[in-house]
Amino acid sequence: MRNYIQTALLLLGVSVGAACGALAGPSASIVKPIGEIFLNLTFVLVVPVVFFSVANSVRKLTTQRQLWRVLSRAVLVFLAGSAVAGILTWVVCGFWNPLGGYATRIPPERTALEGVALGGRDLLGTIENMFTVSDFHMLLSKDNLVPLIVFSALFGAATSLSSAKGESMGRFLESGMEVVMEFMRILMYAAPVCLGCYFADLVGNLGGQIAGSFVNSMLLYLAVTLFLFFGVNSIYVALAGGKDGLSSYWKNITEPSLLAVATCSSAATIPASIKSAKRMGVDDSVAESVIPLGINLNKDGSVVSSVLKTMFVVSFYGLEGYGCLAVVAIAILASLVVGAIPVGGMTAEILICSILGVDPEFAATLLVISTLVDIPATLLNTTDNLVSAVWVDKLRKK
Repeated sequence: MRNYIQTALLLLGVSVGAACGALAGPSASIVKPIGEIFLNLTFVLVVPVVFFSVANSVRKLTTQRQLWRVLSRAVLVFLAGSAVAGILTWVVCGFWNPLGGYATRIPPERTALEGVALGGRDLLGTIENMFTVSDFHMLLSKDNLVPLIVFSALFGAATSLSSAKGESMGRFLESGMEVVMEFMRILMYAAPVCLGCYFADLVGNLGGQIAGSFVNSMLLYLAVTLFLFFGVNSIYVALAGGKDGLSSYWKNITEPSLLAVATCSSAATIPASIKSAKRMGVDDSVAESVIPLGINLNKDGSVVSSVLKTMFVVSFYGLEGYGCLAVVAIAILASLVVGAIPVGGMTAEILICSILGVDPEFAATLLVISTLVDIPATLLNTTDNLVSAVWVDKLRKK
């Protein structure tokens, strides 16, 4: 139960805040500054979190040069699985919108995807503004997280390729990642009270209808997760390993699945997942490389959640022009920066708001969705790693 305390407190804080907001109405805005203090601290921390986590992950990946042939196949499998999960969620949202037509038509903070969308720009100009900025100091802003991710990935690769001369920087990145993650964990202790205050203001001014939208979001997420968990994953394994492979998969999936539900941590399931993959006949080198790598890169549960959150923002603000490709791309990118802490530490939510050009404070609203779906998301992330290991092993043998 210790693993669920923070999630339970966060849900309790948001629920109490929503109830108080519904009773107090617009006067609930008196407690909004408490929520904004928490959000401001989170906004300040998100840049170092993204830099250290992405740079350190890429550094480790680049160091393992002998595994490149396996890892290159793994990345292709990860992207294919994430794309399928994202497209399926987008299609379901088209039939079942969690907001139920509720849209405020609030003008976004800036033009949606300003400097990213093609409107009035040629393709090269769009790519330039999407992935790069013109000055270093512009990277130190939550509004430019995509260029920051690109810079961080290149920095991590350069650190690894510097060999012995880059060892000190590598240790700095490793240490920095641990420090910022611990900082985020400490900050999340205040989340139940602070987000409760923020949510009281939100419900007080917008009404209780939005609270019902969160219930719809969770039900939609559970429906998609069950379909992916039982249906799509079974099809993947059957295509890769046939009838015997499918039988072996369901015989060996119990332990990592129970650990995922019990701990709400994909990282905690790594040993059990590797053991299960080997029992399924996956080569040792594949199991021992694909499973840990998938913890950072293969997060179909997070992709489904991010599609749902992106559609939530698009519906809430009445944004237009966001088709399947754009929504799924945003979701995959957001899933890559989800922190290894309870409900991700708001990193993905801030990134979604940044790309869509809406008020970054809306990330706190999206965090409620992350909290509600944290357990099934962890389960899906974990089992998808096993499916990916089976497919990578099949491609390696070919």
